[in-house]
Amino acid sequence: MKKILITGGAGFVGRRFCKRYLESGDEVHCVDPIAPDTGGLDPHSGWPLFSPGDYENFYFYQQDCRNWFKTRADDDFDYVFHLAAMVGGRAMIENRPLAVADDLSIDAEYWQWAERVRPAKTVCFSSSAAYPIDRQKKGSYELLSEDMIRFDGDIGMPDMTYGWAKLTCEYLARLAFEKHGLKSVCYRPFSGYGEDQDDSYPFPSICKRAIAHMGQPTLTVWGTGEQMRDFIYIEDSVDGVLATMDKIDDGDALNLSTGIYTTFKQFARMAAEECGYDPEVVGLSDKPSGVFARGGNTAKQVQYGFRHKLTFRDGIRKALAFFGREA
Repeated sequence: MKKILITGGAGFVGRRFCKRYLESGDEVHCVDPIAPDTGGLDPHSGWPLFSPGDYENFYFYQQDCRNWFKTRADDDFDYVFHLAAMVGGRAMIENRPLAVADDLSIDAEYWQWAERVRPAKTVCFSSSAAYPIDRQKKGSYELLSEDMIRFDGDIGMPDMTYGWAKLTCEYLARLAFEKHGLKSVCYRPFSGYGEDQDDSYPFPSICKRAIAHMGQPTLTVWGTGEQMRDFIYIEDSVDGVLATMDKIDDGDALNLSTGIYTTFKQFARMAAEECGYDPEVVGLSDKPSGVFARGGNTAKQVQYGFRHKLTFRDGIRKALAFFGREA
């Protein structure tokens, strides 16, 4: 039986890792303050896809992980999945940059704690927001590969305070290995999606909007609707982590991506088609839209043995069925 710590474990991604390890019979320690606008859900009320309270091997601490690190000195964690972060949808990243900057202190506290207690392995979650925005502009974009971020050269301008915080966490992971021998791997997830994602993210909001406007002549999306993202199903991302996390120890980074660009207008049309109608998709240009094109090169993932499985249309279909059952 392994002993697992998951910071931010009540969030969209963390809940998936909790489920995988609880089902394997491992001892899971989940730390999450259930902060507003982060998508964290109280496990005492049950989670959308399962109830962690059904497992005797689940331990929950409703507190800021920074405080938890100051009071706990467990030195026998086999894995730490460090997911804790102040993050919501695009509106939070653009409109509350100083709140997002809290991630810097969260990661600083984590690595200082890790230096003291020395967990066997840290699985650290960075972000595709760490990539230089100059490579994601209209007319000059490309699939983003891990070697585009080099800490011994020009790292470029990342996406807002969220991108800077994630870059800093990656750098700390490298230093933790070089100076203290702490093993870790850093993942750069692209646009993860799934049925139980918070409505502040585009995937559930567009799917639910397609259902709510069924049969109507128009369907709206944020921004121009021409901006492109690399959508990867959350269970594929979790599979990718579990398949590769023991193959990297030095804090090196790995994308979690499909390498496929999809515009928000294409996404909305697919959702509407699955609902049985064909509206005009209209962009709301006064809403935040972020960079023009963000997609992840998959070559390194393939090298480490991971390829995504679920197509985006099939993922949309699964979510629409789930939201239909909720209604």
